[in-house]
Amino acid sequence: MYPGPQVEAAALENRRYGPPGQPEGPRLVQYTTVNITTDPPRDYIIWSFCCFLYSNPFCLGLAALIFSVRARDRKVVGDLQGAQHYGSTARCLNIISTVLVSILTLTVFIVTIALAAAAA
Repeated sequence: MYPGPQVEAAALENRRYGPPGQPEGPRLVQYTTVNITTDPPRDYIIWSFCCFLYSNPFCLGLAALIFSVRARDRKVVGDLQGAQHYGSTARCLNIISTVLVSILTLTVFIVTIALAAAAA
């Protein structure tokens, strides 16, 4: 039978931890500062304009356009918190408007096909 690999015991008392050249004792912690530049908040002006022109149920497209313009104004002034607030409100209004018009278009399409099939 093969006896297997031989294992040697090594003393750990004299072992140094850390980078070489650093003094023993309390360790210094080095900090690195990273400046992250955030993108300016979006104002969704084009989406709001399209919703205003093509899908404006319950004047949601107009409200989204107004909030988009306010978000753009806040961004120009430098109020990024206000621009973020108005931009997110415009985005929500655009989503609601797009979903309502999509459901309405799909419903009209299905009803038209059903009426055409019933008439034939």
